[in-house]
Amino acid sequence: MNSILDINENNNIEYIKLLTVIAKLSKLFSNSSAPFLQYRIAENLFCKCYDVVNLSRKDTAFDAKYGNIGIGIKTFVMPSNVKSEKIAEFNKLSSELNVLNEKDLAERVSLERNKRILSGMFLDGIESSIYHIIARKTNQWIVFETNYDLIDIKNIHSIKKSKAGIQFKDSKNDYSYNFSKSTLYRKFEIPLKSYSFPVTIINDPFDFLSEVLENKTIEIFPKEKELIAGIDFIILPLYGYKKNLLNGLNERFVYTSSGLNQWHSKPRKGQSSRGLGEIYIPVPSKIHKLFPDFFPPNLKANIFDLEIPTGEIFKAKMCQDQMISINGIKINKGKGLMTNPNKSLSIWLLRNLLQLAEGELATIEKLENIGFDSVVIYKIDKNHFKIDKAKSNSYEDFINE
Repeated sequence: MNSILDINENNNIEYIKLLTVIAKLSKLFSNSSAPFLQYRIAENLFCKCYDVVNLSRKDTAFDAKYGNIGIGIKTFVMPSNVKSEKIAEFNKLSSELNVLNEKDLAERVSLERNKRILSGMFLDGIESSIYHIIARKTNQWIVFETNYDLIDIKNIHSIKKSKAGIQFKDSKNDYSYNFSKSTLYRKFEIPLKSYSFPVTIINDPFDFLSEVLENKTIEIFPKEKELIAGIDFIILPLYGYKKNLLNGLNERFVYTSSGLNQWHSKPRKGQSSRGLGEIYIPVPSKIHKLFPDFFPPNLKANIFDLEIPTGEIFKAKMCQDQMISINGIKINKGKGLMTNPNKSLSIWLLRNLLQLAEGELATIEKLENIGFDSVVIYKIDKNHFKIDKAKSNSYEDFINE
């Protein structure tokens, strides 16, 4: 197991120093004798001190990345040397999961957990992974790193069922699944190699902050450039809408023969079938109308670079005719985003991120289960764009801002 604490030993002193300072302010939030550490602060502090890439806003299986090492960052109170902590929620699947027998349930939650990990690995070019843990005890931090592995489904054993849920083990770890919370937990244990150091929690953090401000000793983090919606980025849904005939409301669904499932449509004249990698990302007309200058028109000459998070670059263009009236002029803006070769996009999106097999239809349920239903497109310039996954409901939030 690669350890970030070992690779970057020179950074450990600064990290511990800042954790100690943060502990002093614990009574801003809690009266506990264990130091308080909000999880976003834990993520940002770790990334700052060890100069790793912060992935926490991407809603993926990993919070940070160092080279090709994925890092899950967790902080929790740990009264003893062993603690079970949440590692995944399956609220969308609860009705399916809770009716399974204990063996099938252990295997199913493990499979869904593994899909999310594999999706995150493919998304950011991750080859191995670890957990970085900041455990909180009475007046003490304990920092350690431990394995972050796929669940070894073939070697699941010792399955026990109770009213609350099930417990099971694989070749390395102990897990439990809670019925009412639809949550998977893993048991974490403090290893022999860990960093333990005392902290002092000050009784009146407000006086401390006032003194710091007066002495101007606070380090101000530089602000990142604020991205402008419609100019620097847009959000595209991987789904469309259809009206529910019973209640008249619009419901989200994935087209069965276009968009992500274009490969499933009728073959073109002279063909026996479509290629299994034939897909495009739908671009709603609303996007073109709101942000007419973001994408180039749908013309053969308008080829641009589309970079995925690993740094690989695809050739891309707009596709599928869609005439949009802009300032009274009809322009073919296209109703989809595709790559050449087309299979490049399907490998990245369908196979690696959504974990769909060839010939397996994408559905809204499968998007929800994997944890995202949209993509974000960043515009670097007219010839260079970047694409990344966006968490569920991002498109609605983007359009309604």
